[in-house]
Order: sequence, then C-alpha cells, then structure tokens
Amino acid sequence: MKLITKQLPANHNLFIFGDQHLGSALSSQKGWDKLIEEMASEYDGCKNNYGIDGGDMIEAIMVDDIRFSPEKLKEPLPLEQMNRAIELRQPIKHQLLFALMGNHERKLWRFGDITAEICEKLGIVYGTYTAKLTVEDTAGQLMYKLYATHGFRNISSTADDPKRRKSNMELILKRHLRFKAGDCAVMIKHHTHKLLVCKPDPELYLLDDGKNIRQAYTGWGQDEKYIHPDARWYGNAGSFLKLFGKGISGYAEIFEYDPVELGCLCLIIRNHRIIELKPIYFGL
Repeated sequence: MKLITKQLPANHNLFIFGDQHLGSALSSQKGWDKLIEEMASEYDGCKNNYGIDGGDMIEAIMVDDIRFSPEKLKEPLPLEQMNRAIELRQPIKHQLLFALMGNHERKLWRFGDITAEICEKLGIVYGTYTAKLTVEDTAGQLMYKLYATHGFRNISSTADDPKRRKSNMELILKRHLRFKAGDCAVMIKHHTHKLLVCKPDPELYLLDDGKNIRQAYTGWGQDEKYIHPDARWYGNAGSFLKLFGKGISGYAEIFEYDPVELGCLCLIIRNHRIIELKPIYFGL
C-alpha cells in the first residue's frame, strides 16, 4: 500500500488504464496509440490530462510457465518487455501520477521488482500493488480521494439476460472494493480486463419541516472522512488484451474466457467536483 498526495488543477481528466500485457501478440497497439492520443489532446473540453497505470504492463511469462508459447510473444523475454514498456510510456511520463504492480510482474518477484524498476527509470511514483491517492487543488484543499488496486479476484456472471449480467458484475465490483477505504469517493480495480462503471444512484426519501412533507434525494460529499459505499464511484479499468488472434491461441481463449471490450476509464473533474467516471472504448 502506498499513500500518495498530488496537487492538480480544479479542472482535469484522470485516465485510469492498465493490463497492457506488452510483449503478448494479442496486446493492442492500436488501443495504446489511442490512449496516448487522447492524453495528448483536449478531452471533454479540458487539456489537463493525467494518468494512472494499474499494472500488468508486461506479459512477464517465462518459458517454464504453463501459459508460455513463443508464437504468442512479440518480445519473448521479460527484460525486453520491460524496456519496451519504458519506451512506450516516455510521451506520458510527466502525466502519470503513479503506477501499480500487476500480478504478472509480481510472479517474477524472484528476479526483482519489475514495476519499481520501470517507475524509477521513468521518474514516476511507484504505487506498489495498492495505492490511495489524495488529490488536492493548487491551494492545498482536498478535492477527493481515490483507491486503486491491481486486484486479484475475478468478476463474472452466468446470468442469461445482458442487463442482469451487467448489473451482477457491477455489484460484485462494488462488493470487492467497498470495505477497503471509507474516505475514497472513487474506487478502482484492474486485473479482470472488464470495463465496468458502477455509479452512485441517489434514492428518493421524504422529510417534513413541521408543516409540509417534502421530497429529497440521498447524496454525499466527496471530501468527507467517511463516504457511504452507495455514494461512491466504482470502476474496473479494462485492458488492451484481445481474446483472439489469427493463427494463435492465447491463454484467455484456452481458458474459455468471454470477450471483453478493450478500453480504459476517465475520471472527469470540473470545478473541483467529480462529474463522471467514463469508459473509453478502443475497439479491435
């Protein structure tokens, strides 16, 4: 766990991405190029763009791993993958607030901390496996806190109806994160490769002033010591890894995983306030 504090403008976009799996032949370069383009451009009327890398930057699969197959790799050795990851992040390193360790990098712990090495060479903060980010404005006033972990548990649903399936997965995501931090308005995990947003839904309630009955809706501040779990934003930040590739069979295909939408999330902040946690779709 790492506690991180950053001062950002009152209006900004925070791109939350991960699971690039660089080195895999199924990693989408098109998706990465789109992310870099978005972070270098005005997004939703704002040019103040920042980023969080959620881990699994590289495939990090060795020859003695059951998932290894040379035809599935562009860069076969983790050291080559690490150097390529550093190269690809050069254009956005000044925008990255921190990067997390993923389970793929963690599996090679015997050889050292790959993510820490990447962060050191890029000059960015190493967030370990889980980080809490405190975002202040330029005057030092708290805007919001964000909890981010690479994650380990899967999210899935066998419901036949697509609405029920989506709802089930959003609730599982919320269940995974809700007890991890009480003061975070935004809670993020990675790892599952799914692109999910579970937004806070205000509920109607009635009250009176002694004379008349009135209606109102539940709500919560974003900078309080405790934020009700139903008033937070939850996100699963997607990935860059395709399910199928021509002439090869990746481990996701072999393990019968379902297809997922490639993409990332963008947290939109305007006038100090959280406006939206928005999915960005890369396509194939």
